[in-house]
Amino acid sequence: MTTEAAPPSSPAALARQRRRRAAARFWRQYRTHRAGLVGLAALTLFALVALTAPLTVGSDVSNVTDAPGRPMEGPSAEFWLGTDRYGRDLLGLLVWGSRVSLLVGLLAAVLSVVIGALAGITAGHYKGAYATVVMRVTDWFLVMPTLVLAVALAAVLPRSLGTVILAIGVTTWPTTARLVRAQTLAVESRPYIERAKALGGGHGHIMSRHVLPNVMPLVLAQTTLMVSSSILAEATLAFLGVGDPTVVSWGGMLQDAREAGAVSSGLWWYLVPPGVAVAGVALAFTLCGRAVESVLNPRLGVAR
Repeated sequence: MTTEAAPPSSPAALARQRRRRAAARFWRQYRTHRAGLVGLAALTLFALVALTAPLTVGSDVSNVTDAPGRPMEGPSAEFWLGTDRYGRDLLGLLVWGSRVSLLVGLLAAVLSVVIGALAGITAGHYKGAYATVVMRVTDWFLVMPTLVLAVALAAVLPRSLGTVILAIGVTTWPTTARLVRAQTLAVESRPYIERAKALGGGHGHIMSRHVLPNVMPLVLAQTTLMVSSSILAEATLAFLGVGDPTVVSWGGMLQDAREAGAVSSGLWWYLVPPGVAVAGVALAFTLCGRAVESVLNPRLGVAR
């Protein structure tokens, strides 16, 4: 009895199979990093808190007119973290502020990495005068204080979350551009790039089909590392008073505590929770980023 040969899989099915195997291999290697697992667990907790905020604390937690408590009240059974100067529950504000801080951090990091990746890939591919101009602009952004540029941009544009995201994104991309350009130059020197050019591959084909897949691991690792920096930058901008005053964020809570005199009055419950939250989520993203970087580039683990 003869058995019929299985029909060959389609290219799409083969691509999906390769992606599944790559994802499984990545997870097996990632699980060997204990710090990365701790960071991932912490990020999962922060994400759950942010996503369930409308159910746990409600959307009217920032309402000043219907504040449930007395102003500047200390922690109690009713208000676990006390109240702010308007009598609002600080625990509810902390939970609700996680949505804004995480959203701004993620979007600003993505914007920064996209700008840096585009600049790095094009500068590494085209070279010549174009690369010189792009890298000189990159050097200018590198030597300028990022916070000062972000504050200036946020002060000029209308005060909104979009402005904060834009201010952080357009001032933090140079590091990514430098890293991606170096990786692009290494990829462009490989023989298969020469073969692709000899077969008539254009600039767009080479950059999208050959260079981009090879720099994506670096871009992914850089994104996870940039999120923590973006969250800290958002908190700093809000603390300096150039954020969006209509939304609740951890940085805005710190700025509000400063204006209320919490530092001089010793109202620790007004200052410590948002500060610990900012530090905790930044540390969690950093741990995940280092683990991802180590998995995607095993030579880093050997060097360390």
